[in-house]
Amino acid sequence: MRWVLLPFALLIAGCVETSNSPPPPTSTTPPPPKISAEQAQRNFTAVVRRVEPVAERECRARTQGMNCDFRIAVDNRRNQQPNAFQTLERNGRPLIVFTITLIEDTRNEDELAFVLAHEAAHHIQNHLGRQRNNAMAGALILGGIASVTGAGDVGIDTAQRVGATVGARSYSKEFELEADSLGTIIAHRAGYNPVRGAEFFNRIPDPGDRFLGTHPPNPERIRTVRRTAAQL
Repeated sequence: MRWVLLPFALLIAGCVETSNSPPPPTSTTPPPPKISAEQAQRNFTAVVRRVEPVAERECRARTQGMNCDFRIAVDNRRNQQPNAFQTLERNGRPLIVFTITLIEDTRNEDELAFVLAHEAAHHIQNHLGRQRNNAMAGALILGGIASVTGAGDVGIDTAQRVGATVGARSYSKEFELEADSLGTIIAHRAGYNPVRGAEFFNRIPDPGDRFLGTHPPNPERIRTVRRTAAQL
């Protein structure tokens, strides 16, 4: 097990983020009972021990030449919104960060296992690299259009920035669903119930189906988990 406390969060990539505002109900199933912060932290330690080696095995089996040595870290600032995200350290090592507030917001090990497996799946499926390529393509396209239409340097720069944003977000919802599907497999192989873990989505605000939104609607994510789990 390799997880440490961080005094601050790092670069944000694919994430699971919640809000303090109450979400609209998406299920008639009563939510799991609230647990103590101490129990949630013990759950997190147990989950990391079981899920990390499974995620690393899946990473080595599904990729070639990719760094599969995950590091799990905790942002212990209590003024942060509940969040988890995957990024890369400068040496290319995959890093998954949980805020302490997200850990303490979960109700059982299955929820933590699903979130951890989901973030590991982002790395295994190279979503950061694919997102970066999409951003570069968007910047080149809109920057090129601005150039041939006679825009000046400021206009071209603005077009490139807009293009990069649009390009980066174009497939972000698909990336989240891909990570949900592979995360379901990883959590299952680690001995957890991903369907129960995905009930976490029932307690967070639904981002809806917004144009250029970064996350798909919660019901669609739950359906993806259930569909994948049914095939296991």
